[in-house]
Amino acid sequence: MANYRRILIVEDDAVLRETLADHLVDEGAFTIVQAGSLAEADVAIKLEDGRPDAIILDVGLPDGDGCDFCASLRKSGFNMPIIILTGSPGEADIVRGLSAGASDYISKPFRSAELTARLHAQLRSFDRSEDAAFTIGPFAFYPSKKLLRDPNKKQPIHLTDKEVSLLKFLLRSNGPVDRKVLLDEVWGYNSGAATHTLETHIYRLRQKLEADPSNPILLMTNELGYGLQRDAL
Repeated sequence: MANYRRILIVEDDAVLRETLADHLVDEGAFTIVQAGSLAEADVAIKLEDGRPDAIILDVGLPDGDGCDFCASLRKSGFNMPIIILTGSPGEADIVRGLSAGASDYISKPFRSAELTARLHAQLRSFDRSEDAAFTIGPFAFYPSKKLLRDPNKKQPIHLTDKEVSLLKFLLRSNGPVDRKVLLDEVWGYNSGAATHTLETHIYRLRQKLEADPSNPILLMTNELGYGLQRDAL
């Protein structure tokens, strides 16, 4: 089971957008959402199956300016990496993009491998930052702080290292994850951890996540293994 990161590509050049999407899919680490305009991007960011982990955003779009869109996302609390694409030979778009809150920029024409390397670097940096936050049902999940926060409650919920690792892996997986895969990825291929170890951690996570742990709606079990319904209410 791959550990996918959801990437939103906002680019009105359909050929370039498809080429970049194909390259990222071939990497085997990403699932791609495409948008040819800011209106489509706005819809994609609010999809029920989860916000993107990163955005690749063109500056010149048919219905507006990518830098202005970036600034509005930051003001709305979207703190995922945003990489600006600019076709301008000067520095104006670059300066505007970074001032608007872009994480990085790359000038057209560019090599797909270079953009992919920058994307990986931004994702790694974000994952280590204090700003990294993910939505799981009513909770905001802060991996670096090992916390879950419910906006309706004053006290945060503290997590163990293994609980954080489990949630991170499940969040980035495209569907349910086999138990053996979770054991191998979270405890290590040579750890010898048994299935009951995983089940104990899942049980404890449900005590923290679920309103009714005996009838979970967020941390689900099926014949394939475990998965997160991160948008369930």
